Amino acid sequence: MEETVLEGKISFVHRDKHYVTIEYIKNGKKKSVNGKVDEARQLKLKAEKLIKKIHDFHEGDEVYFSLEPSARGDKLVAENIRYRFNNTMGNLVNRARTRNQFTGYLKFAEGSYFVKEAGSYLFFPLILSVWELPPDANKLNEPVLFKLNNPDKPEKLNASLLQPHFIPQYLAAEKHFRNKTSLNAAVYKITAHGIYLNLIGDKLQAKISLKDKAGKSSLADLKEGDKIKVIITYLSPAKIAIEPV
Repeated sequence: MEETVLEGKISFVHRDKHYVTIEYIKNGKKKSVNGKVDEARQLKLKAEKLIKKIHDFHEGDEVYFSLEPSARGDKLVAENIRYRFNNTMGNLVNRARTRNQFTGYLKFAEGSYFVKEAGSYLFFPLILSVWELPPDANKLNEPVLFKLNNPDKPEKLNASLLQPHFIPQYLAAEKHFRNKTSLNAAVYKITAHGIYLNLIGDKLQAKISLKDKAGKSSLADLKEGDKIKVIITYLSPAKIAIEPV
């Protein structure tokens, strides 16, 4: 029998259990059905060329799906769930391109943090810097300000807090970077790819090349444990760059 393809909208996402609730209209009546959207099911759809890539489902997603009996045969479930579009998501992305500031609520699921946007209830993975302190467990479900990253690549959307809390070593590095002052860094590893340094304790690290800009091995005599004076030339929550003084 040929599969009957239905259209619906996701009204609820259970991230821990990887299932969604889909609302749809059949014979003029509003109905709802649950379905799984775990990775194994999506990989199967991709292998069958029914989808091009795995999708992170959100509330408001318009989807295609089919109805099939559950494993126990006591009810119908949604299968072959395929993403179509999400107008609400599109509106948020457009807003992020002009005024990238949103209010949301911190959530924690499967060992990862998320932010639920207050107006749409859409979830976004929260990306933390390696130097950022994780949110306090007592702050879960409380409002926070955040921005959306990669608005020009909606398939890679994630969130960052607008008021992050960093480890003390990062705050000290910010001061050095702002004042353009040098610091004594300690060599902790040397490989063919570069010299690895502890900048401030062992919580803030960076790498410099074995060769200078002229291609000479001016730092070849360094060994583990040595100190070298460096200056921070670039600093962001995602990257730090240094040069020897």
